[in-house]
Amino acid sequence: MSSTGYRAPPVQCPTEEQIATISKDLQLNLTTQDVADVKVLLGGVLKSYQRVDELVEPLPETKYPRVPGYRPAAKDNPLNAWYWRCDISGAADGILAGKKVAIKDNVAVSGVPMMNGSKILEGYVPEYDATVVTRILDAGGRIIGKSVCEDLCLSGSSFTCHKGPVHNPHDPTRSAGGSSGGSAALVAAGEVDMAIGGDQGGSIRLPACWCGVVGLKPTYGLVPYTGAIPIEISLDHLGPLARNVADCARLLQAIAGPDGLDSRHMLACPAGACFDEAIAGPGGFDRRQNQRGAYFDQLTADVHTKKVAIVMEGFANAESDVMQKVKDATAALAKSGITVDEVSIPEHADGVHIFQPVIEGAYETMIRGNGNGFGWNGFYSSSLQEALARGYKTHSQDMSATNKYMSVLGEYMRTHYNHIYYAKAQNLRRVLSAAYDEKLKHYDALIMPTIPFVAHKLPAENISFKDYVELAFSNIQNTCCFNLTGHPALTLPVGKSGTLPVGMMIVGRHFDDQGVLNIGLAVEKLLSK
Repeated sequence: MSSTGYRAPPVQCPTEEQIATISKDLQLNLTTQDVADVKVLLGGVLKSYQRVDELVEPLPETKYPRVPGYRPAAKDNPLNAWYWRCDISGAADGILAGKKVAIKDNVAVSGVPMMNGSKILEGYVPEYDATVVTRILDAGGRIIGKSVCEDLCLSGSSFTCHKGPVHNPHDPTRSAGGSSGGSAALVAAGEVDMAIGGDQGGSIRLPACWCGVVGLKPTYGLVPYTGAIPIEISLDHLGPLARNVADCARLLQAIAGPDGLDSRHMLACPAGACFDEAIAGPGGFDRRQNQRGAYFDQLTADVHTKKVAIVMEGFANAESDVMQKVKDATAALAKSGITVDEVSIPEHADGVHIFQPVIEGAYETMIRGNGNGFGWNGFYSSSLQEALARGYKTHSQDMSATNKYMSVLGEYMRTHYNHIYYAKAQNLRRVLSAAYDEKLKHYDALIMPTIPFVAHKLPAENISFKDYVELAFSNIQNTCCFNLTGHPALTLPVGKSGTLPVGMMIVGRHFDDQGVLNIGLAVEKLLSK
């Protein structure tokens, strides 16, 4: 029943004084009459805001019943890898039937608290399921909790979360890697079979490497990001972590493919890689046929006809044990009949430098844009946007040093340099992508260490601001390049240096995630003999 009675306006019309202040701040030079006219005009347009407020916005579906769960006690959470425990069962059967799954705490699970590792968001409860959550449940998976992530996911280590550091299962005095450190630690410790991670600069592959598990950053746009908190739209990825390649492929098969709500899929040949090349690339790979690919069903270790290239620049500053373990793994591939060559890609060394200005977009999207930003088609979580906006106003002082540093950098580059280096770095992504693509015309995959060194010690309580930030971003030199280019990149364990895992990264052509998984399975089988 409609009502014509009083209704509180959703947006208050600004006063003339407020309009005059905005005019001064923006150097618009509005006259007194102009200000009065603007007030009248705004009074009219705000009727549209009133109508939008009255309409009910569509939300992603919550299909399966659940209860909110609980925050586990320390004695039940020895690695501090769980943020929240719950127990949500999905379909009775499917490719994930019988599998226990953890969801990184930047991914929405309806009715379950989500803090994204930060005091900023603590207390927020989403009212929708992320697409990957629904697909896991549809495939028969059982979600048993949310895994700890870094503060706003802005760290490659595991010590910035407001709830404390995630400990490495192989040595609790060391970092588990980040920002999906909780996911990797839970998989490595056997508490779950598989987990969802997010990756903007390496945040699936870094913790998978240091925890000794398998992690895949899929091709950009292959897995819908809908319902996860963005960092930078052109860098955002979601993907699987598991203890073996088969389970990694199994989870990818469940979650991959467009959902109609994520514009990243429409941009899914980033950095200038054209659709025609992705569709009819080397070997006749058909991108259109594999968007909801049968990655597990088609998994094979029979890759003896493949050619792989070791990227020499990926070994810069590598520890000797790391270098040796990766080269031993490639030697095993060569012995099995795969062609293995060494190549140089000088542009790889510039990847981390191109990445630094692009991350300015995180400030505009995550901080100034309150987790959504502007200008992309898809699902915008208005409840998340409101919660983040309130959190930044009340708890900005509680952010980690990494986020404070990024905020200063972003604001300085915005106000003094107009984000022109962000724009130039975005253009340079095409150069970097083309350099890898040129080699991938001749090889099926590129290989290098995931991280050139083993897990570092967790920092002392009195660590300086400078050392804190440097340590948090010290391990991204090889991984961040492929967030820029969108190529699929898999890490898997290839041995240990002492007690600490060493990871090898396999990078493939856009949308040839199947080929990357197949080569990974071959390595896994060869090293298990």
